[in-house]
Amino acid sequence: MGRAYKRYTRQFKQEAMDLVRVRGYGVAHAARDLGVPTTTLNMWLEKAGWVRPAEGPVDPDAAAPLAAPLAAPLAAPLPPSEDPARLRARVGELERQVKRLETEKEILKKATAFFASQSP
Repeated sequence: MGRAYKRYTRQFKQEAMDLVRVRGYGVAHAARDLGVPTTTLNMWLEKAGWVRPAEGPVDPDAAAPLAAPLAAPLAAPLPPSEDPARLRARVGELERQVKRLETEKEILKKATAFFASQSP
């Protein structure tokens, strides 16, 4: 006997992947909330070309220090606010946050329009 597979709509798949890619949910968390096997959501994400980010939140203060340049081996380390590795990590973190907030704003706009059209 063959196993019956559940079919998901393209829109459902897209929204499930957006939870992970845009809103920052973990794959297991999003799959559990949607009632989809984690392996299935992972497969959709891989087919869409998504690459899993580094584990854990980005902590700009925990970034690995840059090696001192050969021309100035005795140079003092850069202060945290000027360290390029920390700045890049912080910029990446802020870009992800902006994208997530913009998505949430769009969802709220749509919800407001929907409920406004429903009231008499």
